Amino acid sequence: MNEDSAGGGPSVAGSQWYDADAGPLVRPYAMTGGRTKPGPSNVRFDLIALVVVDDDPPGPAEESLLGPEHRSLLALCRAETQSVAELSADADLPVGVVRVLLGDLLESGFVRVSRPVPPAQLPDERILREVIDGLRAL
Repeated sequence: MNEDSAGGGPSVAGSQWYDADAGPLVRPYAMTGGRTKPGPSNVRFDLIALVVVDDDPPGPAEESLLGPEHRSLLALCRAETQSVAELSADADLPVGVVRVLLGDLLESGFVRVSRPVPPAQLPDERILREVIDGLRAL
């Protein structure tokens, strides 16, 4: 055993993919094949977008071709509808990685994503000023 280059203690000889504190390491870009955008359509997933398993997903043969991270996300979505942020936390994956993997699942027909409703328009500033002035007058 020798000291690792980060000074964190002993490392397994010949293993640069192991950290004594964190365990085996896999870089996020390895999970996404180096991609940073979700699929060719470049769809953007909001953190609060809800992800559900499609009513008519591809069969088990197609699912067996998916990577372990894809299958993990599918399992979480089968348990209950979850937001992108919840999937990221529950799968213990960075949000960027989850977005890329969800893009794959969406394009393959495994999941559906419901976009969040846009926030309601804020009231006119003039109305807010009148309310504030009315409260001060009390």
